[in-house]
Amino acid sequence: MAQDSWDRLGGIALSAVRIVVSFMFILHGISALFGVLGAPYPAPLFAWPSWWAGLIQFVGGVLVLLGLFTRPAALVCSGAMAFAYFSVHQPKGLLPLQNGGVSAALYAWFFLLIAILGGGPYALDTLLRQIRQAPPRTRAHTGAQ
Repeated sequence: MAQDSWDRLGGIALSAVRIVVSFMFILHGISALFGVLGAPYPAPLFAWPSWWAGLIQFVGGVLVLLGLFTRPAALVCSGAMAFAYFSVHQPKGLLPLQNGGVSAALYAWFFLLIAILGGGPYALDTLLRQIRQAPPRTRAHTGAQ
């Protein structure tokens, strides 16, 4: 397989992982904010850190899912999950399997990876960059008189 094919496949895989991981992250935010999807009740409005975590999960997840402001949104999501891991889970035990922090740790690392690599070829950031870099269309190019 040629390098171009591997690069294209890698870009598609990055976009797919970004979409799937952020969709699952959004579900956590919806659960925390609205008390649905298995949550016994919504987080109290502005309660620290539960409501703010839900807000980051929802808004950050939507931005990463769309691939809009992907790098900064993914960095905030990664930081929120690292904070959750070290403040909530890590004090309960050394390893993620012992302290219930597997998802927080995985989300932190996935979002850090997305923050570094970007959204991939199927992201709004990529589309907007292509539009900005496209040469301006003139009447001569369209054939209009």
